[in-house]
This record gives sequence, structure tokens and C-alpha cells, in this order.
Amino acid sequence: MTEHNDSGIEQIQLLDGCEDSYGGVRVEIKEDMDADVMKADVFASLLRASVSSWKQQGKKGVWIKLPIKCSHLVDIIVKEGFRYHHAESDYLMLVRWLPETQDTIPANASHRVGVGAFVLNDKREVLVVQEHSGRFQGTGVWKLPTGVVNEGEDICDAVVREVKEETGVDTKFVEVLCFRQSHKSFFTKSDLFFLCVLQPESSAIDKQNVEIEAAQWMPIEEYAAQPFVVGNKQFNFMANICLVKADHGYPGFSARATTTR
Repeated sequence: MTEHNDSGIEQIQLLDGCEDSYGGVRVEIKEDMDADVMKADVFASLLRASVSSWKQQGKKGVWIKLPIKCSHLVDIIVKEGFRYHHAESDYLMLVRWLPETQDTIPANASHRVGVGAFVLNDKREVLVVQEHSGRFQGTGVWKLPTGVVNEGEDICDAVVREVKEETGVDTKFVEVLCFRQSHKSFFTKSDLFFLCVLQPESSAIDKQNVEIEAAQWMPIEEYAAQPFVVGNKQFNFMANICLVKADHGYPGFSARATTTR
């Protein structure tokens, strides 16, 4: 697309982009953009002209955020040298490194963060569940409540939420007891798992029916003595740490709120 200024000089329209802190450009395609701009041939011309202009300006990485409703433009963007960076439920992020130097665009997030809850009551009973689906479906194994931390959610809040969702029990975060790292556990991503100590603030169980087959309070020794737990190095290690915590007050890591400013 071209436009003419007041002097009659032809001007080439470019995609709107904002500079980032690293000498790059971020472009966000809007669903409500002009209908002509959203046409494949028009958009291709705009993108080529924009890339040429950014190169002349010495820009480095270019990020294009494409809403899912504009997915018809993916092929055009890829043909202009862009590659996938990451995707969310409502958009796809594509990137391109412009200079003839090493590409330093940071990789997508490499880890998923999981949490497990060690909830022990005054009777030395630990809160455990049996999963309705997944790895432990139909095995009869009782395990600690677990889950995944949401984007922007603190670990201490996530584990309390997961226990409430799975069992209906109200709890208060106390500390992180231990953590472990594993690789290629979620597609190609690594996994960080934090086992947290929670203080129960209620005892009645109202289990979630979608993911949880059963939930109960179980004597901690009985939980740790399950054949699967004893025979699995990772589960046995965590169970032994829980026993030490229950018997000797093994100290963990408490949470402290901080800011980046």
C-alpha cells in the first residue's frame, strides 16, 4: 500500500512497531486492523517494506504477535524469514533476526513449575489423593496433592490453591521443604517441582471429581510404606524428607515477599 503526502510524494506504508530495549522491534497485529491490510497480498507487501526499513535502521530482532483470528497470515510471515517462537491460547509469536550476526533472540521458556503439598495434621495424618487419570490411574497409589503453577502465580499461592481444588481442604503455606529438577518431562521442557509444607486450617474433605478418584487423611508411616513409594527412588526420597520433617522438625525455606524496585 502506498500513500501520498501533501507534496504529492509517494510514501510506502509500514507496519506499526515499537522499539524494545534491545534494539529490536515489536509488532502487534490487531484483529480490527483495516480490512485491506489484512488481505494476504497487501500484508505481504507491507511486511517486506517494513523489514527493509528496519534493516536500514539497524534494527535487530523483530517480534510479531499474531492473534489466532489472523492465522491466515502465518504462511506469509514465515516466507519472509520469520520463525515460531512460542504460542499461547490466543496468539502466536514469530521472530526474525535481521543482522548478519549471531542470533541472540532469547529462547522460549524452558521450564514448567510444579508443586506438591505435604499437609500433616495433629494426628500425624497426611493428606493424600488417588488420581482419576494420568500416570497413577487405577494403580491404587496414594500420593500427595500436586499441580502446576499458573503464569504470574506465586508458588506459595499455587500449592494452597491446588490443595483446595483437589480436596476442599483449607491450608496455609508454611515453607518449601525440598525441590527437584527433571528434564523432558513435559514435551521437551524441563520441570522444577517444589514440595511445600502446608498447615491445615480445615479437615473435612470435598474432593474434586474430575481429576481425583479419592482423597483421605492417612497415617504418615502408612503413606511412606506404600510399595510404589518405597520402590521409586524419587518418591521414597520425598517421603523420607516428610518423615524427618514430622519427627525432627527438618527446616525448609520460608517465603519472603520482595519487589524488583
